[in-house]
Amino acid sequence: MTRTRLSIGDLHLSVTASGAGRPFLFIHGLCGDSGQTTELLPQVAGWRGICPDCRGHGDSEFGDITSLSIAQFTADMIALSRTLDGPPPVIGGISMGAAIALRAAVTHPDSFSGLVLARPAWVDRPAPDNLAPHRRIAGDMAAFGADSARMMFEDSAMARDIAGQAPDNLNSLLGFFARQPAWQTQALLAAIAHDGPGVSRSAIAAIDMPCLVIGTGRDLAHPLAMAEELAGLVPKARLVEITSKSDNRDEYAEGFRAALRQFLEEME
Repeated sequence: MTRTRLSIGDLHLSVTASGAGRPFLFIHGLCGDSGQTTELLPQVAGWRGICPDCRGHGDSEFGDITSLSIAQFTADMIALSRTLDGPPPVIGGISMGAAIALRAAVTHPDSFSGLVLARPAWVDRPAPDNLAPHRRIAGDMAAFGADSARMMFEDSAMARDIAGQAPDNLNSLLGFFARQPAWQTQALLAAIAHDGPGVSRSAIAAIDMPCLVIGTGRDLAHPLAMAEELAGLVPKARLVEITSKSDNRDEYAEGFRAALRQFLEEME
C-alpha cells in the first residue's frame, strides 16, 4: 500500500493505492478519510484500489471554504481519475462518497466502467431528512462550540432516539465533536448535509454501466429504502443487503468486502 500527494486543481490530495491492474476509485464518507475505504477494500487479482482523501479530509488540503460541495468533490475525483493508467475506472463510495460517485457517473458516463453505491445517504434531493442530525450538530457547533454542542446533543431526544434505533449512527455523530480542527468539521457538516448530488431521477435512470448498491438495516443516516430506490432506478444495478454496523461490525465488514469482491470479479 502506497500513499502519495497529487496536485488536483487548486490543491493537493492524499491518495492511498494498493494492488495492481484495473483501477477502482473508492471514496470515503463525510468527515472520514481513506482509512474507511482501505479497511473495506478486498484484494482482488487484476484490480488496483485507489482511495483518496477528499479535500478537507484526512491528509488532503482543505482548500477554499466556499468550495465545500458534492459538485466540487466530484470535480476533484474526475480530475484524479484522469491521472490513472489503464481502462476507465470503476468509481464507488460510501455515504457521501456514494453521492460523489453517482454524480460522476451521471455527468461523465464515458469516464467510468462501473459504479458502486454503498450505504447511500442521498438519492436525488438535497438536504434529506436522514441528515437532520448532521445539520443540527453543525448549527450547534457554530453557535456554542464543540464541547457545549456535544453536551446539548447527548441530552437531546434526537440522540436518545438514535441510540435506540441505530447505535452505530450515534457513535459516528458523537465523533464529529472530537474531530479536529473543529471549525473545519463544522464547515463540512454545514455544507454537505445541506447539499445533494445535483442529479435528476431521470439522469440516474439513464446510467448505463454495471452498478452495485450496498445497503443495511438499522441505519438511520443511510436508510435501506434509499439503497433500494437507487437499485430500482439504475437499470444495471444489483442490490446487496449486508449486516449493519449496529448489529455486528465484523460481519458488516466481511459482507461488504464479499459483495465488492464479487462485483469486481464479475467486471473482468
